[in-house]
Amino acid sequence: MAQFKSKTILVSGASGGIGGATVRQLVAQGADVIASSRNPSSLAELVAETGVRSLELDLASHDSIRAAIEGLDLWGVVNCGGFGGELANPQDTNIDIFDKVISVNARGALLVIKYAAQSMIRLGNGGSIVNVSSQAALIALSGHISYSASKAALDSITRLSALELGPHHIRVNSVNPTVVITNMTHRYWGRPEIKEAFLAKMPLGRYASPDDIAGPIVFLLSEKSEMISGITLPVDGGYTAC
Repeated sequence: MAQFKSKTILVSGASGGIGGATVRQLVAQGADVIASSRNPSSLAELVAETGVRSLELDLASHDSIRAAIEGLDLWGVVNCGGFGGELANPQDTNIDIFDKVISVNARGALLVIKYAAQSMIRLGNGGSIVNVSSQAALIALSGHISYSASKAALDSITRLSALELGPHHIRVNSVNPTVVITNMTHRYWGRPEIKEAFLAKMPLGRYASPDDIAGPIVFLLSEKSEMISGITLPVDGGYTAC
């Protein structure tokens, strides 16, 4: 299948589990993928495996984002890069960490959209943007004050961007994953006392894999979803429905 043939799609945060899975699925469907990371050396294995182009992109830096994206000809974007911050309640949260989480997850994603949209509008071929948000934007999760705020802001950015870019035939959507198990997240979410309590509230009863999230991202990029824009799509095993 080559439904993305001749379409150039930027994937930020491609060194992570969801980003890497998304890159692989897009390449399998014929996309010309640009995989970005703050540290391009972290993409070496993915580049060798898939043949995609790599790009240095620091989501905390306006100058880095502008320099990386202004010269690109893009049809699509996956805003997958992010920063988890800390586990803290409102009274104990570190405001410096809060500022960094907001800077990367909300401000950084907006800047990617800002410069990518300029390219997409210039080319006049429409396009699709998918922001990777979180179930933490939709419900209250203990200890997630900074992360939840940043992803709620990202969902608002999604809706407003869909409104403003729609006349240019550019769709903007979010996916809102539950916990995705990687080597890093397993350290916390794999602890029996955490895992059992969390999954007891989830109808499907399991954590997500990176491919579980990449599939809906690819769908929202594809022509199969060409009448969908401005949504926040929970990919959470039913967690936020309960």
